[in-house]
Amino acid sequence: MSSDSIKYLLSEDRIPRDWYNLIADLPSPPPPVLHPGTHQPVGPDDLAPLFPMSLILQEVASERTIEIPNPVRDIYRQWRPTPLYRARRLEQALDTPAQIYYKYEGVSPAGSHKPNTAVAQAFYNKESGVKRITTETGAGQWGSSLAFAGALFDLEIEVFMVKVSFQQKPYRRALMESYGATCTASPSDKTMSGSKILEDNPDSTGSLGIAISEAVEMAAQREDTKYALGSVLNHVLMHQTVVGQEAIEQMEMAGAYPDVIVGCTGGGSNFAGIVFPFLGQKLRGGKDVRIVAVEPAACPSLTKGRYAYDFGDTGHLTPLTKMYTLGSTFIPPGFHAGGLRYHGMSPLVSHIKELGLIEATAYAQLDCFEAGVQFARAEGIIPAPEANHAVKGAIVEALRCKEEGKSEAILFNLCGHGHFDMQAYTDYFTGKLQDMRYSEEELAMALAGLPSVENTIGA
Repeated sequence: MSSDSIKYLLSEDRIPRDWYNLIADLPSPPPPVLHPGTHQPVGPDDLAPLFPMSLILQEVASERTIEIPNPVRDIYRQWRPTPLYRARRLEQALDTPAQIYYKYEGVSPAGSHKPNTAVAQAFYNKESGVKRITTETGAGQWGSSLAFAGALFDLEIEVFMVKVSFQQKPYRRALMESYGATCTASPSDKTMSGSKILEDNPDSTGSLGIAISEAVEMAAQREDTKYALGSVLNHVLMHQTVVGQEAIEQMEMAGAYPDVIVGCTGGGSNFAGIVFPFLGQKLRGGKDVRIVAVEPAACPSLTKGRYAYDFGDTGHLTPLTKMYTLGSTFIPPGFHAGGLRYHGMSPLVSHIKELGLIEATAYAQLDCFEAGVQFARAEGIIPAPEANHAVKGAIVEALRCKEEGKSEAILFNLCGHGHFDMQAYTDYFTGKLQDMRYSEEELAMALAGLPSVENTIGA
């Protein structure tokens, strides 16, 4: 079998039967999630208004694997396993001795990795009798994925899309509506939290934190409604580990093992999906691997944020989680990688960063688009703006190998295609796309407003 395109047969045996839970192999557990009022660890009942109990139990699970329900695997079969490619033409263009591999999640119906968890969450909500799900979306990949899953399980889906992305990416909105979902620009006047933001700033471009507040508030208004999150939470990251599990087997088929894994990071789901299974092998005594998280320079939670307890939303309706955060009131500038415009990083990804198990770096928008165009012209696939960050990170690593004369294997997850993001590429080619910078003053103010909870835990 050629290692240029390691696509194995779409058979029952090739689709993972379990999701992998990294917590089981960590040297120490992540800090607890806290109730925003008492600052004490939350229990399953505290989360019941938002999520079905089956997902809550996954959120707090400590066992290494959780079986994937057959109805979910049956749907996965439509696009899983996804292909792993060796980027030989990119290697030649870079004149590097490195071997570059990429896992391509753009083959899913919604065009990204997000259906891996959207289908699972829709299944568990349907099973528990839920009729309606509210959610937020940045670039629209998560919203369109949940809309797709909602159509399969006959669920009503209401999506609050960050306003700047709502305006930049009309075809993502059209895709959600094609699947039967409702899509609203956030902040909106549909909710108290959105109305308050608009009252203070009528021209607000929105943020994932604001959209989360609106979706959570809307979910709390009806008993038949739950909330779904496309990243950040433990159960969401766990659902994505089908990506890394497949990549391990595919790399074995190619006769290789990654020396470096690169992943773009916004909330953490794509990064966790490719990284966690490999990191688990390392923690259990397997081969060493260097792991690099790449984030946007305009929203650098891992590289510029503070590791502290914070709200997951701007309206302070969620529990407190310990994570690398820029502050829940921080509003990132409107760069095109909308899926990476979140003020905080997944608590579990933050925890492994704090443990020194991963590295983090940040790149500006224009550098990432330059890398995406170079990749497209070599490999033929146009990456989503979010995925361009992983491409940039992989190219940096490949050029390092060239400089050091090392033939390392580099793996990254191409988490989605850019077919709905062509306006961003048009803006790039015409010089309208610019590097965006956050306000240091606004960041300082947001960090100054972090909840003070450290000395109250366990009191």
